[in-house]
Amino acid sequence: MLPEVVMSFRDHATMASNIVESTSVKHGLMNSSVSNHHVAILFDNITECPGHRASMNILTREHLCKVWNLTPGELIDTMGWAMDNPCDPVIVESPDAECKQNSMETVDITSIPVPWHYEQDRGRYMSASVIIAERNGERNMSFHRQFVAGKNRLVARLVPRHLRQFTDEARADNEVLNIAIINGADPCVLLAAAMSFNERIDELRVAASLHLKVYGKPLRVIRLSNGVHVPADVEYAMEAIITGEDDDEGPYVDITGTVDDIRQQPVIQINEIHHRNSPIFHAILPAGKEHKTLMGLPRAPTIKLAVSKVTECTDVHLSEGGCGWLSSVVSINPKTADDSINAIKAALDGHKSMKSVTVVNDDIQIDDPIRVEWAMMTRWQPDRDTLILSNQKGSSLDPSRNSDGLTSKVGFDATIPFGEDPAPFTSI
Repeated sequence: MLPEVVMSFRDHATMASNIVESTSVKHGLMNSSVSNHHVAILFDNITECPGHRASMNILTREHLCKVWNLTPGELIDTMGWAMDNPCDPVIVESPDAECKQNSMETVDITSIPVPWHYEQDRGRYMSASVIIAERNGERNMSFHRQFVAGKNRLVARLVPRHLRQFTDEARADNEVLNIAIINGADPCVLLAAAMSFNERIDELRVAASLHLKVYGKPLRVIRLSNGVHVPADVEYAMEAIITGEDDDEGPYVDITGTVDDIRQQPVIQINEIHHRNSPIFHAILPAGKEHKTLMGLPRAPTIKLAVSKVTECTDVHLSEGGCGWLSSVVSINPKTADDSINAIKAALDGHKSMKSVTVVNDDIQIDDPIRVEWAMMTRWQPDRDTLILSNQKGSSLDPSRNSDGLTSKVGFDATIPFGEDPAPFTSI
């Protein structure tokens, strides 16, 4: 049974199955997830971290649609609406913020249940923690994996997007960059943090719009002592700086399930750690379904928007086999003979990290790989319905990419041949 009000991460986490046995942060959380077939789990007894709990496998697309009473298509449209209609959150005072219920006297990130999931990882990593940065009137909120290198020291993988730009600009001015690191955030915040834009958009304002749309109530934030604003109901809120120092980051098992490289990456110094009473750490499993949902789902609105400019697009699904990132299935209602190929081109343009797109009619359940393959085998002719593009910008997460970072991309037109009688192509 769903609780009457689901408005924070812990509202979602407490719907999970409880694990009361003592569980270690060193491979124990992942091993328990595997043995429980990756169902939603809440760990009540973390061996190394008394007083702290952890949760995994909560925020899947199916769960969000159920809790928010939305179809998958409506969920995509709701996120797209929030992207187009950002709004300001409501600032509240610290005494009214759940995340300020406790503050550590001595900063020690190792006392929090940050997991070491895979043996191949460098060590303990935060993978569901979001960094919020504010500088010169601009704000960015985004996901970046963070290796625990000491009690108050992290090394974060910063891909060349907005936070990396903020960091480089601060370093060029011989300044540190004030940031906050949050963990255990409401899914509205997490989905917004996973969005990417060509412009330097304030993702926290997108989160505020999505929160207002989904819950009918404004997103509450507080201002930390370093000037950075964070959602008031997160489980953990850390005040930190990105320093001018770099250190080794990686190896790390990322969303593809393969081991990512060792790189020199920026060092973060944590100055304050605040948390809720009996906090719940979000210990997302890299390459798991929750990871793929939170990373890939926010790309669906941008793909749908791009495809909708060339034809009627009814739904988009970033497939689990494509790591929720590299492959998608797009449902369309074509109006002309060129719509299918144009939809493939538009989808690839709407998410430039993607390398494969399959376009189907709207009678195909796009999150069912059997139905998608059925559409291909009964409606697709390889020599005329396949688009291959060479020397395209690829994803750094794709281990098959060329040494210069370029890749080839493919699109499959698995729609009913335009203008033909649909009856022979329709399953009963």
